[in-house]
Amino acid sequence: MKVVALLIVAAIVALAGWRFDLRALLASYLAAWWFVAGALLGGLANVWLHQLTGGAWGETIRAPLLRAARWLPLACLLFLPVLLGAPLLYPWQHGVPGEPGAAFRHLWLSPVFFTVRSIVYLVLWSGLAIVETRAQDGATACSPARAAACLLVYGFSVSLAAVDWIMSLQPEWYSSVFGWLAGTGQMLTGLALGVLLIDRGAARARLPDLGNLLMMYVMTWAYLAYVQFLIIWAADLPHEISWYLRRGAPGWQLVAWVLVVGHFAGPLCILLSRHAKRAPGLLGVLAGALLAAHLLDCWWLVLPSVEHLTRHWLWLAPLVAAGFGVLAWMALADRRKEGAHV
Repeated sequence: MKVVALLIVAAIVALAGWRFDLRALLASYLAAWWFVAGALLGGLANVWLHQLTGGAWGETIRAPLLRAARWLPLACLLFLPVLLGAPLLYPWQHGVPGEPGAAFRHLWLSPVFFTVRSIVYLVLWSGLAIVETRAQDGATACSPARAAACLLVYGFSVSLAAVDWIMSLQPEWYSSVFGWLAGTGQMLTGLALGVLLIDRGAARARLPDLGNLLMMYVMTWAYLAYVQFLIIWAADLPHEISWYLRRGAPGWQLVAWVLVVGHFAGPLCILLSRHAKRAPGLLGVLAGALLAAHLLDCWWLVLPSVEHLTRHWLWLAPLVAAGFGVLAWMALADRRKEGAHV
């Protein structure tokens, strides 16, 4: 009943958004979808990383992350509204800016090719999730070679998807680091999700390893974000700085500083402490804070890039969607517990 009630509330919000500002609704939906799908994909990527490298840390989070990955095909199906509303979000859907002689740019940024690529990404991720979860059900161990291949496919496809769905919201801007940054953020989110899902008290011996991995992801994400900013700032080219100019406006600049503190500096200071990484409660709170910070990062990546998007109450949709997701997860967990006691 709780899940049905949440679906009804979500339908009402979607109907209101359709009536008042469809572009704001679609932009917020894209940010929320990128966060949810990224958490599930990042969880799978961490499972493959463990299968490739080994270690006791991965045995702790493997089962909950694979259970979460069962939702990935449904998440991929829920990308359909973005495909249908692409002409409202992506300015290049009405013609590619730039010189007519840029043949590759015109070919890549074409509505038909964009739709085909998007379907390929979604089908590929759904297939990987289905194969991996079925292998888990059949207790079939994934070989290191297959895990390495899956990681390569994941990294390549997510980088292209980030370019297509997020970076092309501002078609005049590009960054060779953006795909790596998106993948690192997803793997950080997936690991944080795994830390939240496990019984941290029972897995106390593995918490320092998980804390060290979280710190590695936090530092890698911050390093890539800083390198991207530094290179663009040093070059100071008009088509490159446009992305940061929009995010330097009042309001968005504050969000950027919140990300610096909440996505990097704060978590890093906590994770540098050996005692903090051994505290189940504190590590759980930190994992939840990292999930919230990454949701804000998805919000910051998408909304300023949508041209002429005015401030609207629908911008809160990603935050509301995250809250609904937590409540739905709790409802399903309670149902599983009730079934286990029967």
